[in-house]
Amino acid sequence: MTPKAKEVYENILRDAVSVYSKEGLYERMSSGARLKIKLGADPSRPDLHLGHSVVLRKLKMLQELGHEIIFIIGDFTGMIGDPSGRTKTRPPLTFEETRENARTYLKQVTKILDKDKTTIAFNSEWLSKLMFADVLSLAGKYTVARILERNDFAHRLAENKPIGMHEIFYPLMQGYDSVAIEADIEVGGSDQTFNLLVARELQRCYGQPPQEVITFPLLPGLDGVEKMSKSLDNYIGFDEDADIMFEKCMKVPDNLLADYFSLTTDIEKSEYSSLMEKDIRKAHFLYAGTIVEFYHDKISAESAKERYLRVAGGSAPESLDILCFAPGTAVTEMLVESGFAATKSEGVRLIKGGGVKIDGETLSDFKAVIDKNGEFILSKGKNKFVKIKVK
Repeated sequence: MTPKAKEVYENILRDAVSVYSKEGLYERMSSGARLKIKLGADPSRPDLHLGHSVVLRKLKMLQELGHEIIFIIGDFTGMIGDPSGRTKTRPPLTFEETRENARTYLKQVTKILDKDKTTIAFNSEWLSKLMFADVLSLAGKYTVARILERNDFAHRLAENKPIGMHEIFYPLMQGYDSVAIEADIEVGGSDQTFNLLVARELQRCYGQPPQEVITFPLLPGLDGVEKMSKSLDNYIGFDEDADIMFEKCMKVPDNLLADYFSLTTDIEKSEYSSLMEKDIRKAHFLYAGTIVEFYHDKISAESAKERYLRVAGGSAPESLDILCFAPGTAVTEMLVESGFAATKSEGVRLIKGGGVKIDGETLSDFKAVIDKNGEFILSKGKNKFVKIKVK
């Protein structure tokens, strides 16, 4: 194994949750062969987030060693939806929906991977061509008992919750992807362990050497509880506006900041650990600036920081959305229309709690109605502003 390959191998072992197997991975990386390394993602939503970057950053290291990175977009498996970690059946998507969601994936993935050295494949290329006899043959290579061993299915059975037959096929379909491309290595989040190991078994059944499997930690979301997910609205997206991305990075829980540094940046532990001990706020600024500069550019990062400081200091940003209302509109209605409150009742609670300001002055009258023409800045908390025009 070359010194560079050994460095990457040790980096993988340091950060991986599990490797099946370490010996096999070492042998393949020492062989001198150009390996096929697979990562799959179902386009259930159109955007990738920092949680995806954990694995993509490791793939970048392997790509720089000369190995072929194959990013499989599950436009076919996405119609089922991965049951991993789910307590109920996912709503099905149409093929058209999965393809539409996949449009942005290449652009986003290549913010980390080299576009010219990354192979993009859609698993409909092979899965849609299987005849029913082929599907029966595939199903015969795994048992129901083994499928039902997975924790999510076992929990649903124990709670008498339904499991669709199509969900049982999901691990086989994802596993068949590895057979189709003859993968040497597959990487994924730790929640994908079962699916990735099924692929190893299927490759054996089809006469192929079983792939090595590497799983990495799941990045916690901004709520500090669940894994990062768009559906839980606790994410930082690759394609988000620089200002929004910076603001979200500043909201990373203090107790998770070290994990975010470690899993999503190249900053040395000695640097961020020292700064976190001295000044946690400065550490947040370092993290936010690093992320925004990587996914946008240095100028955007500096501009986003300046805006954040203005907003945090109570000043409204220069560019604001504008909403127009007729005279006689209640402020609670304005809060709902601006997205600051889900309902008028929530708007009342915000005003009673002192969280709403008009031109910087705290509003105390929850029954307030604006009955004169004019303009003013309506704000919620320290960082949500909108310009209101009454006419």
